[in-house]
Amino acid sequence: MEVANARSYNPKRKRGDSSPPLPAANGIPSKDNDSDNFDLSILEAVEKSQKESAVEVLDLRTLKKLVLSFERRYKENIEARLKYPDQPERFADPRSSSTKSSKSSKSSPEGPSFIQTSICRDCRTRTLMRCLLFNSLATIENLIEVKPAVAELVCERTKILRWLLGKIKVREFDSNKQYASEILAILLQNSTANQKKLGQMNGVDVVLQAVAMYKSKDPKSSDEEEMVENLFDCLCCLLMPLENKERFVKAEGVELMIIIMKQKKSAYGSAIRALDFAMTKYPPACERFVDVLGLKTAFAAFMGGILRGSRRDRLLSKFVENECEKIDRLMELYIRYSDRVKVETERMDQLELDDLEIDEEERYNRRLESGLYTLQLIAVILGHLWCSEHSRMRARIELLLKQHKLTREDVKDILQPCFIEFIVPINGRLKSNDDSLSTSLAVSIVVAESI
Repeated sequence: MEVANARSYNPKRKRGDSSPPLPAANGIPSKDNDSDNFDLSILEAVEKSQKESAVEVLDLRTLKKLVLSFERRYKENIEARLKYPDQPERFADPRSSSTKSSKSSKSSPEGPSFIQTSICRDCRTRTLMRCLLFNSLATIENLIEVKPAVAELVCERTKILRWLLGKIKVREFDSNKQYASEILAILLQNSTANQKKLGQMNGVDVVLQAVAMYKSKDPKSSDEEEMVENLFDCLCCLLMPLENKERFVKAEGVELMIIIMKQKKSAYGSAIRALDFAMTKYPPACERFVDVLGLKTAFAAFMGGILRGSRRDRLLSKFVENECEKIDRLMELYIRYSDRVKVETERMDQLELDDLEIDEEERYNRRLESGLYTLQLIAVILGHLWCSEHSRMRARIELLLKQHKLTREDVKDILQPCFIEFIVPINGRLKSNDDSLSTSLAVSIVVAESI
């Protein structure tokens, strides 16, 4: 009875009261105070709606999940757009999981803005880091250009070599990989210490894996082509220390270079250059080259059938086949480079007549630049063929010398600097007054020992 009276009682508001009178059941004050009943169902409905629309608090972990989910959905959508450009329903389906995910994120009014802010911040951070990276590498490059000794100092005090190797391992081409290959080539160019250190870090194998991706394909852009050249520059620098040559052979680098040569892609010439560095003063690489039938590929490049017998016999037999056409090619190259050297020599003689003094060292260097070094290499090959005691090859060389009005003495003159530099110090077993292309014989012994 008291409860009923309490519910129906609605006293008038006094001047000092701070709370308003309770509304009636219909929300409008009743004329009869006894009929002003309060309906609790309204409060229950409001409370229930608040629970359903509760705001989810985003912490760092939840935010990361949302960002990763967004990035995954975004990637899937881009792939769908590329795969089905004429079927928008494939990537614009409102029932797709990505759309549902975006709708679910709207349960929090701050969710979408948080995601957008996080993604923008992440993009800005990545852009800033990339700028800092390129500026740092550019600074190192400029310092090395001014003071080459900085190259060893940087590699000694930092982990830049390992970091650069990590960038080169990436299969996809990007600007980071290109710049990393360029900086690595600069660090290795004039530093034996860096070459050895990178070899100890399995650098030979990493660089071989990087160039192996281009054994049967060409770079797609000029920047990618530049990166491939940088990688081969790194490989050639690595092959200067003897221990790295051994690693190159064990990693089947000789076989890889031969495969690249056979494919005749854009890396063709670079593979030949790498083999040149690998086989210089390292007989095991030469032996591996012959054993894996590299002579066939090499002579195909030289002239632009599999052989049998010893390595030396297999090499010499290549010069006899097809009517000694390779000896003819050798003589053709000999005449071409001999003419170039003669023209440069006559030009320097004319300068001396004009009272312009040229010392002997500068004179020799200018002759080398005009083609003397290549001419010497050709003369070494001719001398080796002459000393092989193969009657047919000797007869062919004699005939070609007569046709071009040359003698064996002319070849000896070209080979004399090689004799002084390489042969005289070898245990005194050779003498400079040997007759019948003696210098060619001396040089040929060195060539034969490497075969």
